Amino acid sequence: MKARVHVMLKNGVLDPQGEAVRHALGALGFDGVVGVRQGKVIELDLADGTSEAQVKDMCEKLLANTVIESYSVEMI
Repeated sequence: MKARVHVMLKNGVLDPQGEAVRHALGALGFDGVVGVRQGKVIELDLADGTSEAQVKDMCEKLLANTVIESYSVEMI
C-alpha cells in the first residue's frame, strides 16, 4: 500500500525557487511562462491497514508546514 503526498506553498507565499525556475526558463527562450510554483511529492510505502487519516496526521505533524504549505493525499 502506498500514499502520495503533494505539498505546495500556499497562494500568496513567496516562492523563490519557483521564481528562479521562471527566470531560467525565460533565459532559455521560453517566454510564455509568467509564473512557476514549485512543490514536492512524497511517496510513502505503508503497512496494510494504514488509513488516509493517519497519513493526513503525518502531514500535519511533519511532512508539511501547514502555516505556509498546503497538501493533498492520494492513496495508491
